Amino acid sequence: MTARDRSRHRGPGVPAGRMMASEQQSVLDPGVPEVPGAPEVPDVPVGPGPAAPRPTAAGRLRAALRARRRWLVPLLVVLLLAQMAAAMVTTAVEQTPTIDEPVYVATATDYLHEHRLRYNPEHPPLGKLFVMAGIAVADPHYDPSYRGDQGEVGRHLLYASGNDPWRMMFWARLPVIVLTLLFGLVAFAFAREILGRTAGLPALALYCFSPDLIAHGSLATLDVPSAGFVLTSAWLVWRARRRPRLYLPLAGAALGAAVATKMNALPAIPVLVALAVTAVWGGRSRRLPRVLTAAAVVALTAVAVVWLSYLAVDPRLRFQATVPIPAIHGARGLLVDLMPFPQAYRDGMRLQFGLEDYPWQGYLFGHLYTGSRWYYLPAALLVKTPLGMLVLWAAGAAALVAVRRLRPAAPYVLLPPAVLLASAMTGSRDFGTRYALFMPMFLAVGGASVLALRRRWVRPVGGALALFVAVSSLRAFPFYLPYSNEAFGGPAKTHLRLHDSNVDWGQDLGRLADRLKERYPGERIWLVYKGSGIPAYYGIHAADPRKVPPGRVHGLLVVSDSSVAKARGRLAELIDSSRPVDDVGHSITIYRR
Repeated sequence: MTARDRSRHRGPGVPAGRMMASEQQSVLDPGVPEVPGAPEVPDVPVGPGPAAPRPTAAGRLRAALRARRRWLVPLLVVLLLAQMAAAMVTTAVEQTPTIDEPVYVATATDYLHEHRLRYNPEHPPLGKLFVMAGIAVADPHYDPSYRGDQGEVGRHLLYASGNDPWRMMFWARLPVIVLTLLFGLVAFAFAREILGRTAGLPALALYCFSPDLIAHGSLATLDVPSAGFVLTSAWLVWRARRRPRLYLPLAGAALGAAVATKMNALPAIPVLVALAVTAVWGGRSRRLPRVLTAAAVVALTAVAVVWLSYLAVDPRLRFQATVPIPAIHGARGLLVDLMPFPQAYRDGMRLQFGLEDYPWQGYLFGHLYTGSRWYYLPAALLVKTPLGMLVLWAAGAAALVAVRRLRPAAPYVLLPPAVLLASAMTGSRDFGTRYALFMPMFLAVGGASVLALRRRWVRPVGGALALFVAVSSLRAFPFYLPYSNEAFGGPAKTHLRLHDSNVDWGQDLGRLADRLKERYPGERIWLVYKGSGIPAYYGIHAADPRKVPPGRVHGLLVVSDSSVAKARGRLAELIDSSRPVDDVGHSITIYRR
């Protein structure tokens, strides 16, 4: 068909310079034949159409943010974890051994060299096996024939065996630092799966800026690993709602790791077994045999991990107690006998019950008392938690209960810490918030739940509170152990309200040596130090002022703040008649006489 024929075929009203859409397609794509008898398509003008509107600045910004979202979130995760890692490593490098650390280090070294279950039976082996991984790198000289209690063995290892205590303590603390960072990723993933992509970062920020987690995550102790494994188990049980066969055994393994690290995690077993039943019952199958199988898988796997932790130390499970094992009667004794754990674990539980029967001294808000107070831990958390974090914890917990789509997740986030806190509040040792480190871990996830509230003010107010938390935490650097929030005067005032591991756990002996050398060279030193370090090793040559008449005590009186809190008799008289002139790490006070 010629051009003229095509023009004639168009009929009236169609300009000669225009083509129908079907003809355009035939010209542009000769491989597509014309279909005879096909209905005509309305004319489409050929040539440039109207110009597309230019995107606004806000539109370009949104597009750029969407394009960068893939790498922005991982970058922020890395930055938050890097901040926490820097704080913990700095703390680990600068602090001398706290009271409990030499015991754990000596026990881990004994595991490494002698493969025997001998020291520190009141705590299961798994946490110390992690410490052992760092000790293996340090490769210390160890004398297995040394006789003494576990504390004396630890001090001998650090200060009298030719080892460098600074180097040994850093390597012993490093595995706990790594575990603390990994548990931060668990909090991030937990919040993200419950609340959506935007909630992972706020949860991780609350976790990474927690002064308690930074302080205890930088020590070769068992509190952070135990609490972190409970958090991991709760997260895996939550995931088991969709894939129970994969995640229930993993949840049981994490629960077993918590119980094989510290015995105060035992109350989490019935809670997480019940949550596993709930996860399976609310999932695809509601058959009773499968529900019972889910409970059995979690419980039996947890028990198996405890056994494996002891077998990893000594495959023959030989237990040589270095301290008398108390006889426990009544309901507690029956409970210990029924535990499906190795004999060494059950004897350790008897030791724990024996320690619970001891009349310990506590200190709260300036009051020294014997025994325990049920409200001690909530009060201590109120002092040692950043104010913005407290608000976000409360608001997030309320959101989990109030928002309908979040209610299924509320038991997984709120029930384990609630039960563990209630159990810890019944204990007799009012020594610090380290007994409740599961609170900042779980409630980091809970605090991010405020994002589910559909109010315009939620995000700006929540962001301002999170910023307040970060500033408060960063201002405490590097003195995280004695942290208290602004309402209670900050780290410098914590010793007026709390003692022991809340403030003064022996961590500042090295800093004290530096301060005395810089500011008070050649002066006579009188020292009352609460800790496991040996002052003479750090160049502090001092006498005990409690062993001489008060009239002979002249010069500098140096007293750990926990000893100040408990001061009675001669020490109290010496402090009252002295003038405070300096402070070291907010945990040791220097007086002049």
